Amino acid sequence: MVWEPVSLREIRTEMANLRISVLDQSPIISGHTPAEAVRETIRLAQAAEKLGFHRYWLAEHHSIAALADPCPEILAARVAAATSTIRVGTGGVLLPYYSPFKVAEQFRMLEALYPGRIDLGIGRAPGGDQVTALAMGEGRYTGAENFPEQVQYLVAYLDDALPAGHPFSKVRVMPAGTTAPQVWLLGSSDYSGALAAQLGLRFAFAHFISAQGGDTVMREFRRRFQPSSREPEARALLCVFVICAESMEQADELSASIALRRLNTEQGINAPIPNHEEARNYPYTDGDRRRVAYHRHRVVLGTPTVVRDRLQQLREAYDADELMVITITGDYASRLRSYELIADVFGLSHAVQDGAP
Repeated sequence: MVWEPVSLREIRTEMANLRISVLDQSPIISGHTPAEAVRETIRLAQAAEKLGFHRYWLAEHHSIAALADPCPEILAARVAAATSTIRVGTGGVLLPYYSPFKVAEQFRMLEALYPGRIDLGIGRAPGGDQVTALAMGEGRYTGAENFPEQVQYLVAYLDDALPAGHPFSKVRVMPAGTTAPQVWLLGSSDYSGALAAQLGLRFAFAHFISAQGGDTVMREFRRRFQPSSREPEARALLCVFVICAESMEQADELSASIALRRLNTEQGINAPIPNHEEARNYPYTDGDRRRVAYHRHRVVLGTPTVVRDRLQQLREAYDADELMVITITGDYASRLRSYELIADVFGLSHAVQDGAP
């Protein structure tokens, strides 16, 4: 057998077949204002587009001192205006709080402004503590009991597909158009995966929230998927927390801020993301260190090649069509650098230059 060397271009083309995207929670790092965090989101989105990432999703959280974005549908409009090719969406809109009709109008407007670039990711979590959830519901906790019905109504409004005999069948969501946002159900358990399969919608699994059992959820989603007018085939995305740096030691040091952030969350401390100095100087107890070690499995960290290999392993284990990465560190520069290293090791910018989709 004659050995034929594989060209660098062939390697890049093969890796570029894997779409990689960004989830941004608009972190407020200690020493910075919420307004600065929002501006950093816009800057990072512009950088992500240049680096070759496929999607840029914005998360919804309420009354959390570490996260600046309670209304991703508004920030998505600003991000899409500041970019030109990257898909922009939500990861996600917390539908139990809202009218499906109004959400459909918002995303129809986004689609009219930026046709072919808008994703509507839908979640059912409260996005904050119980008191905040009560405030969102004007003293009533909405819950998610009607979530499946809400999703069905939302998709029907987007697609003008209510049955002829339905009381609202003559209601039109404007601005109407020939294209529609992609709809993704988001989840960290089997619930949303099963619902996405039943309704024939795309599914995104949050590995960064739940790092165990998701491979079974994703494969079960594919097995049970029922083709729909929107999606003839199952499409699945895996979202992973990643910290990438030039050395393992640096990546480990950068991870201290998110480790302390998760510790604060467990202890009910509502504070900004700790910066590097705060994370280094925190007086950890033995119990704290055990909790930090426990959460470590939710983070992929290391040098570019280590991160690339681990993400490829996760993609295969979860049978994911796409990967999405979320990075939070104790400063905005190292966060950006992590994404730059990921884009480089996967050849994303080369894919853009070479004309790959």
